Amino acid sequence: MQKFEEIEPVDGLLKNLRQMGFLTPTEVQSKTIPLVMEGKDIVVRSKTGSGKTGAFLIPIINNSIGKKGITSLIITPTRELAIQVQGVAQEMSRGLGLYSTVVYGGVSIENQIRKIRNGANIIVGTPGRLIDLMRRKVLSFRNLEYLVLDEADTMLDMGFIENIEYIISQTPERKQVMLFSATIPSRILGLSKKYMKEPEYIRIGQEKDVTVSSIFNTFAVNYNGNKVSTLLAYMEEYSPRKAIIFTEQKRDAATLYEILVDKGHNPVVIHGDLTQAQREKALSEFRNGSRFLVATNVASRGLDISNITDVINFDAPKEPEVYVHRVGRSARMGKEGKAFTIIDQGEEDVIENIEDSLKIRMSVLRVNEEAYSGVRPIYRRSQTSRGNYRGRNFGSQRRYSGNNRSYGRSHRRTYT
Repeated sequence: MQKFEEIEPVDGLLKNLRQMGFLTPTEVQSKTIPLVMEGKDIVVRSKTGSGKTGAFLIPIINNSIGKKGITSLIITPTRELAIQVQGVAQEMSRGLGLYSTVVYGGVSIENQIRKIRNGANIIVGTPGRLIDLMRRKVLSFRNLEYLVLDEADTMLDMGFIENIEYIISQTPERKQVMLFSATIPSRILGLSKKYMKEPEYIRIGQEKDVTVSSIFNTFAVNYNGNKVSTLLAYMEEYSPRKAIIFTEQKRDAATLYEILVDKGHNPVVIHGDLTQAQREKALSEFRNGSRFLVATNVASRGLDISNITDVINFDAPKEPEVYVHRVGRSARMGKEGKAFTIIDQGEEDVIENIEDSLKIRMSVLRVNEEAYSGVRPIYRRSQTSRGNYRGRNFGSQRRYSGNNRSYGRSHRRTYT
């Protein structure tokens, strides 16, 4: 499929797509949408930022116009992703007489019940709240035609497998099942064999090709024990237009937010100790003007904010897969982006692990952190024990050749 017109969209849908910037299908959309239109069950592996949400929403909306009851159920692992998917569904179906609503925990269930009973056709939700509503007999799936598991690998990692299986067991046998994921581990294959009918498998890129190729990956080593100085130097020298700054701990996100406020950067913050209303307010402010969002991994999956230019790992992620999902918040839908990771001296093996696992190269950046050496640091235990440092002596034996640094291994790194 080269154009959306090929599916003969219902009146109004194509206009909505164009207003939203959906002008030509992405690769995952061009391969997925025709199969959904044919009634096939599908398992789709595609890297983050490739347009997966449109790949399932466009055919669902096109085929659901004029039908009664709940025709589609879309399950996501997080509240933020659920809100985002429902927002896209709402825009795509504007003026078409099709209604969607979102359900998740942490907010009033009564408001969600009211919206469902007012005639929702598409339900987007997280597993726990969906099960709560099912047990209250609020959700009726007798008219269900489409079941979507979005970010399926994350749902399994978060321990939702039993909840997912329970929800599927309460839906009609005759339905289309669509499973979307950045990776396809054996547990997902097991789900597909158990609950899907002769599914088509769509693989975009190689198994290890989960990072976006248009992201420029860089890192810096902090030698003064104060990574805040490295962060502020990067912000000053590279002037990111819109960035997410990731920390590992909630308390560090809160502290870093306060430091950036003191420096006049007007950031917003998201972490697990905030209420859902506070998190939604922060996301709204970030979408509509704030340049910097400080966040824990709660924001590493699913957020689709199209104009993010930089992803900054104030704390290097412990797992390469987390790096993939964090940096995927940039370079959405084919755009270019930058990822910058700050490590302490002694954490160099974390960078090597990311490079080796994801088959990428990360360039070293030099920033003038000395200009911010007096800024308030974030005090924590030494992080050199976080990984098994393999004695590369990266920091203490720096050797320069022009603008290149050699270290431990035979290849060179280029300063940018």
